[in-house]
Amino acid sequence: MESEEHAEPPRERGPQPVPPGGGEGALRVVLADDHPVVRTGLAALLESVRDGTPGVSVVGVASGGREAVRAAVTLRPHVVVMDIRMPDMNGIEATREIGRVAPAVAVLMLTMVEEDDSVFAAMRAGARGYVLKGAGQDEIVRAIRAVAAGEAIFGPGVARRVLGQLSRPLPQPDPCPALTPRERDVLTLIAAGTPNATVAARLGLSPKTVSNHMSAVLAKLGVADRAEAAAWAREAGLGPAVDT
Repeated sequence: MESEEHAEPPRERGPQPVPPGGGEGALRVVLADDHPVVRTGLAALLESVRDGTPGVSVVGVASGGREAVRAAVTLRPHVVVMDIRMPDMNGIEATREIGRVAPAVAVLMLTMVEEDDSVFAAMRAGARGYVLKGAGQDEIVRAIRAVAAGEAIFGPGVARRVLGQLSRPLPQPDPCPALTPRERDVLTLIAAGTPNATVAARLGLSPKTVSNHMSAVLAKLGVADRAEAAAWAREAGLGPAVDT
């Protein structure tokens, strides 16, 4: 009787290479997404580009963050197209690790996640671009080519968020970080010309406590008297009397 053939135990799955396509000079791309349908559809979309410029060759796929890092090291693509929400290591963590072990590989985030925190976390991790899923073929290909060339690129919705964040006024440095919050309240009221008795009433303090706070303010600012403290405060931009 013939002996049964024993199957080999399953091996750990690694990044899956894909036969190269796209022609000579094509950009080598790894697709990292935990949904097989997304990977297959995106690979077909990229390989179908025929616009007269060097094409896009999908040389590997990964279903998780750790696989994406291994693929970046072993396959040496020009670009890893990375989702954020993946098992074992998310796309932001994987991007940071790729920057450490394969710094020549660019990362383009392609995801459904559009919260500001995720966008800026990806940029801080080293991603060169951030495009939302649902973008058209032209936009995705343009983004891949841009990050491969060292540019930063964002999808339209993401770009508005980034520009909005950058257009916000920068926080002003604290002119005297040594002051406590209550000392700052006292100084703000003094700068508005408020008498000590009114300062005490406004802040719910005793006159003696206001006097003690004022002595501490003078010492910390290095000024001689109340008038100099008020002038310093106005010059520092402290506003009028506070409300409690």
